[in-house]
Amino acid sequence: MPSSRPSLTRDEARAVIAARAFDGPLDQLSADRLVGIELEWLAIDAAEPPRPVPLERVEHAARAVCPLPAGGLLTFEPGGQVELSSPPLPLLLACDATTTDAHVLGDALAAEGVALVALGLEPGPRRARAVHSARYDAMEAHFDRRGPAGRTMMRSTAALQVNLALGRGDEIERRWRAAHAIGPLLAAAFANSPIGSSGPTGQQSTRLAVWSRIDGGRTRHPALDRECRDAWADFVLASDVMLVRATTDRHVPVLRRFSFAEWIDVGHELGWPTLDDLDYHLTTLFPPVRPRGWLELRMIDAVPDPWWRVAVALSAVLVQHPAAFELVADALAPIRGRWDVAARDALHDVRFATAAQECFRVARIALPDAGADDATLAAFDEYVSRYVSRGRTPADDRLDAWRSGHSPLPEPDNARRLAHAWI
Repeated sequence: MPSSRPSLTRDEARAVIAARAFDGPLDQLSADRLVGIELEWLAIDAAEPPRPVPLERVEHAARAVCPLPAGGLLTFEPGGQVELSSPPLPLLLACDATTTDAHVLGDALAAEGVALVALGLEPGPRRARAVHSARYDAMEAHFDRRGPAGRTMMRSTAALQVNLALGRGDEIERRWRAAHAIGPLLAAAFANSPIGSSGPTGQQSTRLAVWSRIDGGRTRHPALDRECRDAWADFVLASDVMLVRATTDRHVPVLRRFSFAEWIDVGHELGWPTLDDLDYHLTTLFPPVRPRGWLELRMIDAVPDPWWRVAVALSAVLVQHPAAFELVADALAPIRGRWDVAARDALHDVRFATAAQECFRVARIALPDAGADDATLAAFDEYVSRYVSRGRTPADDRLDAWRSGHSPLPEPDNARRLAHAWI
């Protein structure tokens, strides 16, 4: 909560920002090659697709199986999206743990007729907000000043997030740069959101395009022409304050341009920022790569099982294994920073198609030593055959279905146990 007088300087803030971002606890994701996986799904009524399911119905079914057996954490996004987060583990164990918990959760929801659909953006009308809190109320008001993209993001999008250990010493800077270099490739290669409220949007990853329209100072990537700690501190201080927490239950949205640095310098009518306010501000920033003591890769659309294993494996091996990244660095150079092309064209752009083929080729060689199991390798090979080698992504499947008059929704990840036929 804010202080009645100045309590934080810019220099103090910069030191805290760098520490929070790049000095993670050694017993968790700062270990060299731990991986965390966060899957999001749209929860849909299996009997009446694509009708959303009331959140109360999903929560009731989920409570019966929580805590989940492999240690995953279950949360719900503003539109009722279901999010499963694994603990940080080595690659193979992280994939196995996520699979175990996803099956248990999926079976419980399927028994109640709830379909879990992995798709970057829900087709059709935007759903109502299902989760109400002081944070989300203020967030929505803040985003509304720029148009409808914020509401779309909050209510109707779903992503795959890959959390990767930072490593130690010079490895931190290298992984920071590697994550930004492969980010556009990951967004393009796993694009899965081409359908909007009234049909094709002209974007392969409409979800990524929506995020870019929310607030450029909050969702773009930091400058990469300086050391990671300085670049991130500059980004954080220059980003607008989303809200000021007047009390636990009253969060006041900030509806004008008002950076955190400005808050430090001149204050706000509700007070001056504290370290607690700075920590909270960090949770309101959504760049494609966010450092939090580990690296969050946030640019990937939700993709159906088993394709999420492929995206996790590719991300982990290219960021955490220096020799693999060095082999693909030249192939990535033509697409570096081209987030808009990744969202619009994905692998239909020849530069992205070429880079994808090389990145998947190199990663496939490195994956056995990186800890990938037979199931992940088989999924990886099938993904290359079905998509990468043909310049396609799951978004093309969605478009093919829509053009042929079928539902653009993919088969649910828990389809094997749904009591109702999936249409």
